[in-house]
Amino acid sequence: MTTTTSELTGDLEQDDGVQPPGRRSRRGGGGGLGSYLVVRFLLIFPTIFILVTTVFFLMRSTGDPITAALGGRLPPDQLQQRIHQAGYDRPLIAQYVDYLGGLLHGDFGTTISDHRPVLEVLTTFGTATLELAVYALIVALVVGIPLGRLAARSRDKVPDAVLRVFAIFCYATPVFFAGLLLKLVFSVSLGWLPVAGRASTGTDIELQTLPHPTGIYLIDALQTGDGNAVWDVAKHAILPAVALGLLTGGIFLRLVRTNVIGTFGSGYVEAARSRGVRERRLLRKHAYRPALIPIITVIGLQIALLLAGAVLTETTFEWRGLGFQLYSYLQQRDFVAVQGIVMLLAVIVAVTNFVVDIVAALIDPRVRY
Repeated sequence: MTTTTSELTGDLEQDDGVQPPGRRSRRGGGGGLGSYLVVRFLLIFPTIFILVTTVFFLMRSTGDPITAALGGRLPPDQLQQRIHQAGYDRPLIAQYVDYLGGLLHGDFGTTISDHRPVLEVLTTFGTATLELAVYALIVALVVGIPLGRLAARSRDKVPDAVLRVFAIFCYATPVFFAGLLLKLVFSVSLGWLPVAGRASTGTDIELQTLPHPTGIYLIDALQTGDGNAVWDVAKHAILPAVALGLLTGGIFLRLVRTNVIGTFGSGYVEAARSRGVRERRLLRKHAYRPALIPIITVIGLQIALLLAGAVLTETTFEWRGLGFQLYSYLQQRDFVAVQGIVMLLAVIVAVTNFVVDIVAALIDPRVRY
């Protein structure tokens, strides 16, 4: 009796205990998806609670926010009056309980330096940071995935060695230093791209006068129907996005390379090779797609890296987002504003990780168990 090719492939996969990632097990059936997602969703709340609590008490460890921001600039009697009006002379636990109650009602407090509601600061500048993070993530994926695939195809050859050095250079170079180098080359020396800002003065004024601005300059520029405005916004975004995106792109490059090489040695790839499947098809269909699964799971962690890098990137390029405002408020020791911005960034990271967990569980059923 002859053994068919499919039977041989099944025997290889059963003996090796390896199946292509994303293939649903006949025995598992994927029944744990609902409970997995519920558990992951419920974990968001204690994570945010711990972060809010930690940030609150760290901010208060240096004293009350009024004294930290205005101490030495106001007479003692006015300083004490401001402290009493803000309720910072009450027990710390009482302040903490009131702060949590305010958060539940959407009250993030009021900044000390410019007397603005923190929620207004978050909504005004948060879109700019979101826009920059999306651009940087696109750059990271465009750089990391194709180059990682190329490095895997050229394993232990000259292109592979060059790309590995490039990856180390990308994630080892500080964001602000990379930004300064890019500005020096493409703005100062070549004059191709703007030095700083989100748009030129004329375009900025035009976008601010829109009846329904979104705060995301590219979308707002498209609303105007002005091609020059769109190009102006795009030019201002290139250098900040590249400076921040290369940091994560180097990580993606190494991940794709490592996982593609790893899947080449798995049982189902060997079975496909034994059937005479060409190496290029093995790379594209059997090794490349499964290697992207770790990238999806790592994206959630890289969002935190992008948001942290946004502080330095926005400061370097005067990109007026949450990172730029956070740096400004830290200089002014406005801990109420700092507390609100850090909390929002923590919520974004927690929610992003939950979304990434959903995508990873749908692509690879093994994640659920």
